[in-house]
Amino acid sequence: MNKGAISQFIEKYYLHFNSAALVDAAKDYEKQLEGGSKMLVSLAGAMSTAELGKIFAEMIRQDKVQIISCTGANLEEDVMNLVAHSHYKRVPNYRDLTPKEEWELLEGGLNRVTDTCIPEEEAFRRIQEHIYKIWKDADDKGERYLPHEYLYKLLLSGVLEEYYEIDLKDSWMYAAAEKNLPIVVPGWEDSTLGNIFASYVIKGELKATTMKSGIEYMTFLADWYTENSKNGIGFFQIGGGIAGDFPICVVPMLYQDLERTDTPFWSYFCQISDSTTSYGSYSGAVPNEKITWGKLDIDTPKHIIESDATIVAPLIFAYLLDM
Repeated sequence: MNKGAISQFIEKYYLHFNSAALVDAAKDYEKQLEGGSKMLVSLAGAMSTAELGKIFAEMIRQDKVQIISCTGANLEEDVMNLVAHSHYKRVPNYRDLTPKEEWELLEGGLNRVTDTCIPEEEAFRRIQEHIYKIWKDADDKGERYLPHEYLYKLLLSGVLEEYYEIDLKDSWMYAAAEKNLPIVVPGWEDSTLGNIFASYVIKGELKATTMKSGIEYMTFLADWYTENSKNGIGFFQIGGGIAGDFPICVVPMLYQDLERTDTPFWSYFCQISDSTTSYGSYSGAVPNEKITWGKLDIDTPKHIIESDATIVAPLIFAYLLDM
């Protein structure tokens, strides 16, 4: 397929430094897929609130990603954007806000993520009413599911349709739910819905065991990796933190702890991060450091793009989608 205007622009003008790294990473990602490899994409930060779903959903639909690792925030914030988009408030001058102005945002039910405020009532509480019923139904039946599976049930049930405020095709979570795409959500408890679930446990309305744990996410990932790594699995990391560190560790766990020495290393690695190389930081570690931890091989294609993921990720995805 011929490349579109965006891809042609990238190839013509992105020739050096971080822009060249972007092109190299995109081309190697493409080679992975062409060679039959699968790809894990990890989402850190608040990429859903940054509306990455507008292009990431199409990546899912076109089978450019086969498994996702994300924070609990990214998992829920895509759904929140789906049902409450018109109530979001953009604050372009966020760097100039005083503590008093920040407090006023809180009192107005607006929780700020950089330049964007999430409306608590329309986003969090609108979902809470419906997700609680799904949690409670599982709890009463003695059933247990992973956090993303509950949200899949919520989206596919249709109960939120009356609230939709964006085009459904721009929701990456809905695209993933339609495909029943595997998702890993390490540290889900550190999210708004995680906090809400915990509050019901404290009140005695739900059992903690109704929600499957992070250990069960790791065992799920271990099985998935083992079953799907015949032709390689690549690792495309947006940002740093637990969304990346948790899933990449499945390889040394399989190889070292389970002594499955035929486990292949990740076949590709790319990280987009504005955390420059630093001391002791996972997000700032250069890819070669991962060789010493048994995650990457000597010859694994390795890329690091030191830039803003909200700029870089859509460009790479556009290239992969022949835009």
